[in-house]
Amino acid sequence: MAKRKEDHFLPTGTQKKQRHEQESGSVVEKEEEEELSLALPPGNSASQSMSAEVGIIESIQLKNFMCHAMLGPFRFGSNVNFVVGNNGSGKSAVLTALIVGLGGKATATNRGSSLKGFVRDGHSSADISITLRNRGEDAFKPSVYGDAIIVHQHISVEGSRSCKLKGQTGNLVSSKKEELTAILDHFNIQVDNPVSILTQEMSKQFLQSKSEGDKYKFFMKATQLEQMKEDYSYIMDTKARTRDQIDQGEERLHELRRQCLEKEERFQSIADLSVMKKKLEDLKHEMAWALVSEYEKEIEQMRGDVSVMEQRTAHLTQKLDFWQVKVNIAEEKFKAIQDNLEKISEEAIALEPKCIQAKEDLIRKKKAYNDAEVFHNRCRNEFRGLERDGEQLRKRIEELRRSADQSLEPARQERQKKIAALNEKKKSYQDQENLLVQELECFRQAIEKDKEERSKMLQEVADVQQTLSTKQKHLHHLKETRTNRLKQFGSQVPALLEAIDDAYRKGQFTRKPVGPLGACIRLRDPELALAIECCLKGLIFAFCCHNYKDERVLQGLMKKLYPPASSRPQIIVSEFRNEVYDVTRRAAYHPEFPTVLTALEIDNAVVANSLIDMRRIETVLLIKSSPLARAVMQSQKPPKNCSEAFTAEGDQVFERRYYSSERTRPRYLTGDVEKEISHLEKEVENRAAQLAKFQQHLHTLESEIRRHQELVGSHQRHVKELKIKVTKINLEIRGLENEEENESVDISTLEEEDEEIKKRMKEVEEEMKIRKEEMETLRKQKAEAEQAYENFKLKIHQVSELAEPVKEELNQVYAEVDVQRRSLRHYEDRLKQHMEAVQVKREELAKTERELKEKTALAQKICPERIDVKKAPSLLDKEITRLRQKIQTETDSHGDREEIIRQYKEAKETYQDMDGKVKSLKKFIKLLDEIMTQRYKTYQQFRRCLTLRCKLYFDNLLSQRAYSGKMLFDHKNETLAITVQPGEGSQASFSDMRSLSGGERSFSTVCFILSLWSIAESPFRCLDEFDVYMDMVNRRIAMDMILKMADSQQYRQFILLTPQNMSSLPPSRLIRILRMRDPERGQRALPFQPAGREQEEPEED
Repeated sequence: MAKRKEDHFLPTGTQKKQRHEQESGSVVEKEEEEELSLALPPGNSASQSMSAEVGIIESIQLKNFMCHAMLGPFRFGSNVNFVVGNNGSGKSAVLTALIVGLGGKATATNRGSSLKGFVRDGHSSADISITLRNRGEDAFKPSVYGDAIIVHQHISVEGSRSCKLKGQTGNLVSSKKEELTAILDHFNIQVDNPVSILTQEMSKQFLQSKSEGDKYKFFMKATQLEQMKEDYSYIMDTKARTRDQIDQGEERLHELRRQCLEKEERFQSIADLSVMKKKLEDLKHEMAWALVSEYEKEIEQMRGDVSVMEQRTAHLTQKLDFWQVKVNIAEEKFKAIQDNLEKISEEAIALEPKCIQAKEDLIRKKKAYNDAEVFHNRCRNEFRGLERDGEQLRKRIEELRRSADQSLEPARQERQKKIAALNEKKKSYQDQENLLVQELECFRQAIEKDKEERSKMLQEVADVQQTLSTKQKHLHHLKETRTNRLKQFGSQVPALLEAIDDAYRKGQFTRKPVGPLGACIRLRDPELALAIECCLKGLIFAFCCHNYKDERVLQGLMKKLYPPASSRPQIIVSEFRNEVYDVTRRAAYHPEFPTVLTALEIDNAVVANSLIDMRRIETVLLIKSSPLARAVMQSQKPPKNCSEAFTAEGDQVFERRYYSSERTRPRYLTGDVEKEISHLEKEVENRAAQLAKFQQHLHTLESEIRRHQELVGSHQRHVKELKIKVTKINLEIRGLENEEENESVDISTLEEEDEEIKKRMKEVEEEMKIRKEEMETLRKQKAEAEQAYENFKLKIHQVSELAEPVKEELNQVYAEVDVQRRSLRHYEDRLKQHMEAVQVKREELAKTERELKEKTALAQKICPERIDVKKAPSLLDKEITRLRQKIQTETDSHGDREEIIRQYKEAKETYQDMDGKVKSLKKFIKLLDEIMTQRYKTYQQFRRCLTLRCKLYFDNLLSQRAYSGKMLFDHKNETLAITVQPGEGSQASFSDMRSLSGGERSFSTVCFILSLWSIAESPFRCLDEFDVYMDMVNRRIAMDMILKMADSQQYRQFILLTPQNMSSLPPSRLIRILRMRDPERGQRALPFQPAGREQEEPEED
């Protein structure tokens, strides 16, 4: 191939290595000489008249390929070949088969992604047979293949293919892909190079491409500069791997040097065996006393450790005493508060029967006072009646004395009848009065009863109103938590958690605080929610901090979010741990009832440890039934380690105490918020209905009281009227009696009666005085009873109010006692562990002292005189071991001196050989650096030369139509900009190819391709429908340019595919036109026949 190159053409791409080596030195010439040689028109070489001898396509045959059953066989001419025919006649199939047959990939054809797509439908395989010319001095293995190489490709419907390489006679030479690659490399055939084979799709894509980067890639691939660049990169990678080998060799060299030194030392040690034995004995003596010194140092250190630990013991004992005092003080405070609470509870229990008794006493004294008042009123009325009767009687006596005249009998009888009638009427009035007095007493008792019931009802209404208000607030709070469950623990909690996250991201916290604790726990049994809430109380809202620094930061965040007067969540400061405390020994256990710790699901160990520290939840049992809780805790001894228990109703049960809970439902640990809201709405509705019912009853009571008071007033008026009527009747009776005839009346009798009335008046007056004193006494007693009853009620209320803060204080003190007890237990455990460690240390000291005595006796036995040793026993032991091994080795090998010498020589030779190789590689790397630097410069000069040639050829080809243009290469950014001026001179400005018409752009593109043809090497060039976008003028000019280039390069083969009729071409022996006929139905092959002047050139022998 080198013989048919033009003298002024430079090699491109990765040609054969020997060709690169021959031509690399002649690439760099002066710029003026390059421009002069490139400016010369092609066709002046003597080799132009030579026909192609190697690498061109002589024939091709297709079977069941794409949609064709049979194409060919047919032969191509050695120079210009036109394959013409209508669309679908098989032109592109021939070009596709050429790519696939010479080993190209399916994707390179732009006709499919897999080889199985090229097999004709309904058939199991396709065959491609291509004959390549193999003549002359550059032939490939001419003795094996002859003057032609037949490449046969068999493609299966599964997508696999097999290649057979045959000689000119059809004999099978090879089936290896590597052989085909070697043939293509030898002939410089590149099926994937668009300059060698430009398919229809590639042609359209290139014509329509507007990217300057694509044009640059096209140029680099066509000139094989891209392959040179990749080879340069491969060499640099090889250089890097060689450097790695040098590094590995140097490491190996270091190891070989060490081995060589060992062998040399062994070699030299043959004569030093007695010296080594003497040194071994000295080392043994040093080793004996070195062990004694080591033990003495160790004992001194241990004694110092024991002294320090004893001081630590005193410190821990002081700490233990300090916390014991604090625990005692806290327990005394707890006992005092507990006694106070028991005293309050006992006082409340004792006041209940006294209050009931005081109320009963008040009722009795009220009744006694009312009875005394009735008796006093009766005596007073009787005294007034006697007083009136005596006055009337005295008047009658006076009248009798003044009048002596006697009345007539008829008048007396008439008066007797009137007196009898008046007595009957008086009796009727008195009966009515007695009845009214009885009814009046009943009404008064009813009023008293209604007033008492009204007082109770007023208290009930107040309690229900308070409960209703509380539940309404809770309902409103729960509705707010629908959107955010954390609002259950306070409306500020979501904002607080966001502030904590922000502060943690900014690095203000050592560890991110955890809380609220209630949000970090889950219930295993929802029925125990109220019990757990009553147990944990305020800890539900608490937060945990790792240290006091984090606590101060959290306090600052809370201060910003919580109002000044509001209460803030508790902050627990305790070091965060990743594991939950082991409470197996101190936890309460019952086979039926869980503790608070086991009843909760806690994922965070910090939360669990905080609740254990603050509330000792591992010692609190949860028992749903109150009677069962009393039985477990009070009827028998409580379970081990159990301090208290809680019932499902929230009641707190101790061994000797029981506190009822005022709450009925859980608020914070309920799982279903909507269910709780529904239940609370029903409760609010029921409480509202209950309040309305109580208010209605209260209104009814007040109405009854008013009605009874009106009836009492009416009866009192009626009784008064009846008494007036009786008094009038008595006066009338006395008046009638006074009208009796003086004669018939015994004055003395009247006087006696008057005396009796006076006597009776004195008795009644005395009795009235007694009744009054008795009534006054009973009134005071009633007032005292009322005051006593009110006092008892007030005391009971005060005791109830006192109990709650005392309970709260008791819980707080209990928590304080628990914390201090834990601290006490902590120091007890630490002291215990410390004492055990001290004991172990003392035992170790005693043991070491005994060992020191043994070692000293042994050292004196080995070497009586003590030696001052500076080295450590471990170093001496290593030296003794190494020396023993060396002596043993020398002793074992003492009889084989030749073997030692041989091993030393082999190690030395291996080391020297490796050293030589490493030095050679270093020299190679250095030389490679120089060569690659020079080759890269040559590559750049070569690229510049090709660039200049391409520019000049492009400008020369454009000038054939009076065009002018520029090609701007940017090798740094890998772009190629082409500008074309269609007119002459300055009549038109330079324009980008995108602004040209279709024909102008196609013509410019053909000039660009021909420029690349002029500087690229390939035995054949194929173009598919190159003139598709050209008009007749541009097509004619492009065709002339191609034929002119083909005439100047007769050693190359040109295969041009076009749908145009090429009958207008001038006659030439170098041109062959192959017309493709339209396939007919049933036709299995398309013969190619020359038409007119289409004569094949004579073959050379």
